[in-house]
Amino acid sequence: MTACWHLLHAEWTKFRTVRGWVIGMLVAVGVTVLVGLLGPASSNVSCAGPGGRPCTLANHTPPLGPDGEAVADGFYFVRQPLTGDGSITARLTSLTGSVQPWSKTGVIIKASTRQGSAYAAVVATGSHGVRMQYDFTHDTAGQPGDPRWLRLTRAGDTITGYDSTDGTHWHVISTATLAGLPTTVQAGLLATSPGVDGPTLATGTFDNVSLAGAAPGRWIGGDVAGLGPGGGPGSGFQQSGGTLTVSGSGDIAPAVPGQGGLDKTIENGLIGVFAGLIAVIIVATLFVTTEYRRGLIRTTLAASPWRGGVLAAKAVVVGVVTFVAGLVAASIAVPLVARLEHGKGFYVYTVTPLTELRVVVGTAALLAVSAVLALAVGTMVRRGAGAVAAVIVAIVLPYILTIAPVLPAGAAEWLARLTPAAAFAVQQSIPQYTQVTASYTPADGFFPLAPWAGFGVLCGYTAIALVVAFFVLHRRDA
Repeated sequence: MTACWHLLHAEWTKFRTVRGWVIGMLVAVGVTVLVGLLGPASSNVSCAGPGGRPCTLANHTPPLGPDGEAVADGFYFVRQPLTGDGSITARLTSLTGSVQPWSKTGVIIKASTRQGSAYAAVVATGSHGVRMQYDFTHDTAGQPGDPRWLRLTRAGDTITGYDSTDGTHWHVISTATLAGLPTTVQAGLLATSPGVDGPTLATGTFDNVSLAGAAPGRWIGGDVAGLGPGGGPGSGFQQSGGTLTVSGSGDIAPAVPGQGGLDKTIENGLIGVFAGLIAVIIVATLFVTTEYRRGLIRTTLAASPWRGGVLAAKAVVVGVVTFVAGLVAASIAVPLVARLEHGKGFYVYTVTPLTELRVVVGTAALLAVSAVLALAVGTMVRRGAGAVAAVIVAIVLPYILTIAPVLPAGAAEWLARLTPAAAFAVQQSIPQYTQVTASYTPADGFFPLAPWAGFGVLCGYTAIALVVAFFVLHRRDA
């Protein structure tokens, strides 16, 4: 243990006494923050409100769901109040109109008509069968085939969704607990259809509609207008005998970046990480190659014959220093850029504190592990220029190719899976939602691997490089 401490102390002393390496780390922090600031500095919101008046932030701020996430909440709602426990049942006879894969029509229980309020729904979709969806982010598939009978039951805060092919034998899709559901809720039918290049309209026709637990009442129709058109041309409902026809457009789902055009994510403040990464790679590589170039490695190995320990000590020192530098840079850039973008009229997607912590700490870890990778490559190559070029080609170049629209989406996704650039997935703050049609490509900020899985790819490359560097250090003369 004493020997390990002495090795760490010796390598730390080397690092902090070389002014160029310390300055290099400070440069990494500075460029990470400054490049991140270029985005809000060069962009502005320009749009016109009613009567030619300027837009305000409220014009393009999506409503927030029960968990504080941005949501789309636009559909046509035919409803009656339901006090206490009860159920709504309906048979869907047809889904028509300009139907999209995620057009929806079915039964819904919603806390209120306020945008973003809690809800549960069992819906038939254009191409994805029957689904039970609740509170915007939750989505469960119903039974296969083409069940047309849909039902929701309420017992306190618990909503259970069912589907059936004959109206007699019911299949439980899922159960949702909507905490704090008021005593009186709104129950009824919905229709909505997300736009592609413009508003689309879905029409659901129902019969055998029954609302149990409520006094007989009149159906009331109206738009719940959220992100995008809540009720396009043709939205509304008709009642003829026992048949109800509901038409609507919009969407009831999570909101994702890129749909509004005036939205940003917290990782927009980290666009400068690739510039800081280059500085980190240079410093980490020189931390070992400088000793080879000047012949000081002989002195180091003579003083510490345990060569593996020397490599490990260098890796710990450069990794910890880089992690601290990255943590400082990300902690400054993320809130600062988000505040500037919000001040310019952009909507910045809110995330949970744990997600923001993961983005900041994950960015610092990305830089730290990249520095260790550069150190390992420098140990193998022994030449600063060659090692720096190799690591930049391995990490920075694939990252630039994936986020820039220069490659087909498929090729960009494979780069983001197989190269060390996969680690940038740790910065993704908004997940992909299967129930939302969007452009989920690296160029749009969505990586094909989960955040820590992508980071694990970089760790795998670094571990292999360290093992190879260990054997090279042992086999070669200093």
